[in-house]
This record gives sequence, structure tokens and C-alpha cells, in this order.
Amino acid sequence: MQHVEIVIKGHLDPHWSEWLAGMTITHTVEDSTVLCGTVSDSSALYGLLSRLRDLGLTLISVVTIEPNDELDQLREEAK
Repeated sequence: MQHVEIVIKGHLDPHWSEWLAGMTITHTVEDSTVLCGTVSDSSALYGLLSRLRDLGLTLISVVTIEPNDELDQLREEAK
């Protein structure tokens, strides 16, 4: 699993969240939208990006954060 943060130009209506893999949709004051969530792998990310393209949206940035297995294990042990 990868955590993903995608920024697009303009404000995207929150009803698109389910169609966009359940991503959290947050609007910024700079007239952009931040999509946050997890994807299972690179192909799922490319699929998500294809959906944004199909909507005709302008992509500003994509940031993926690989999970840190050691950190995840410590979090699990702390529970």
C-alpha cells in the first residue's frame, strides 16, 4: 500500500470521492483540490491518474509515500 497525495487545479466536487478510489477531497484557498488516500500499487495509481485525465483535470503534483515497514511494525506493537 502507498499513501498518495494528488493536487489538481480547481475545486473538484466531493461526490467524486467514491469514483476516485475513496480518496479524501480537500479544497485549498489557492483554487486547487488535494486528493489523499491509499492505493494498492503503481497500477492502481496509474488508473486513478487516468480517471483524473478523463475528467479533463489539470494535474499539479503527485506525491507517493512508501510505507516504512519498521515504523508500521512499531505502531502495531504499541496498540
